[in-house]
Amino acid sequence: MQSGKLKIVVTRKLPAPVELRMKELFDARLNEDDHPFSAEELAEALATADVLVPTVTDQIDARLLARAGDQLKLIAQFGAGTDNIDVDSAAQRGIAVTNTPGVLTDDTADITMALILAVPRRLTEGRMAMEAGEFVGWSPTWMMGRRIAGKRLGIIGMGRIGQAVARRAQAFGLQVHYHNRNPVSPRIEEALGATYWDSLDQMLGRMDIVSVNCPHTPATFHLLNTRRLGLMKPESYIINTSRGEVIDEAALARALEEGRIAGAGLDVFEREPAVNQKLIGMPNTVLLPHMGSATIEGRVEMGEKVIINIKTYADGHLPPDRVIPGGA
Repeated sequence: MQSGKLKIVVTRKLPAPVELRMKELFDARLNEDDHPFSAEELAEALATADVLVPTVTDQIDARLLARAGDQLKLIAQFGAGTDNIDVDSAAQRGIAVTNTPGVLTDDTADITMALILAVPRRLTEGRMAMEAGEFVGWSPTWMMGRRIAGKRLGIIGMGRIGQAVARRAQAFGLQVHYHNRNPVSPRIEEALGATYWDSLDQMLGRMDIVSVNCPHTPATFHLLNTRRLGLMKPESYIINTSRGEVIDEAALARALEEGRIAGAGLDVFEREPAVNQKLIGMPNTVLLPHMGSATIEGRVEMGEKVIINIKTYADGHLPPDRVIPGGA
């Protein structure tokens, strides 16, 4: 590897301990005001940096990668997902891509479980009623929600996060069901008390709560479309803490508006930061600003993983979290 410090460009502001360590180890250009990079800023970074440290808000496609300089050999993503990066095009140009898997599993599962509790129990509606001065005393028929225990939870995507959600759901007495490309091992199924559904359509029609925990890929784009949302029970709820593109947001808004689904809890949106205006203000929705991974501990650990990947690359070894081109 070249002598001297690697020149790295970081596209968003990161936790202070992470930035401090990066400045100690590398020739680091940081994003002090945390503005999202424009396409031209990304192109300039690709053209001049040895290592680019982007986040999920940066779209790095084949067109941008064609403008990368010969010195760029690593894109060290600050995040677990890499659907914002054309990994295959990067590989064709000899650029490795890494990510930060496993760090945010518990944080995302916690937010998922929070939404599973908040939507059926109408927590946002209750808070809004308090702020509006509508609470005039206890009533046996006011603000009635749905009991969680005994309900069927259908998890779409039984990876790390899906399994962490299942463990939490067990503690609340939910019956765990799941759809995945392939069943998990019998040992994991037994430990989670989980029932596998080969058919997503059949599972959707029988669940009380559906939690989306799969990645965004071409195969999962609008996986939950008008037809599939129509399979869900009118008293069912949908939770999404993975990627907004997995759900057809316009179709979901219509289903909620027409009462074909009882409620939704969303931490991600199809066209972030834009949100379908019909969803905003709906009493049966809980909307969060993509904060599933927003813990101090988690974000610092992500930064540490990025640094390890860069250091390993600089030492002439394969980074531990290298993303395989063409992989899932």
